[in-house]
Amino acid sequence: MAINYNGDICVVLDSQHRTPGNLRAFVQATLRSIRTGKSSDVRFSSTERIEPVPMITKKMEFSYKDGQDYVFTDPESYETVTIPPELLGDGKNYLVENGLVTMVFVEEKAVSIELPPSVVLTVKDAPGGIRGDSANNVQKAVKLETGITVQAPLFIKTGEKIKIDTRTGKYMERA
Repeated sequence: MAINYNGDICVVLDSQHRTPGNLRAFVQATLRSIRTGKSSDVRFSSTERIEPVPMITKKMEFSYKDGQDYVFTDPESYETVTIPPELLGDGKNYLVENGLVTMVFVEEKAVSIELPPSVVLTVKDAPGGIRGDSANNVQKAVKLETGITVQAPLFIKTGEKIKIDTRTGKYMERA
């Protein structure tokens, strides 16, 4: 959700309703300013009015990395949007060319990105397993095309495609 707070448009990252003992209830929220990108904790009393700002979601395709920034393209209108790495967070580890993501816009500015639940990535480097080293679900560290390292079963080899859970960053299955 996005709100108008002190003349600035902010995205609500987290909110909690609290009722401490014999005091009045309030809502504790973490807001990120769209203009400055800074986050802050704010308390709203139960009588305060909040003005919501409409948010638009679009399916976007990851095109390429331009220096530090990431460039996404709208598959319908072919418009491009450039996103700084701070906005992506750990999501940049799961971006592959032409991979679809859901981008959230507030007043024509991208504020967040939702990755699909899983992505298929190619294994760039996988050390060989040792014969007889398969007693119990033994795993090894494999390096993927985006540069991250995940734990995968011993039978995974270099060049194979594997499915990774974007929420936990763990190996799911062969693709």
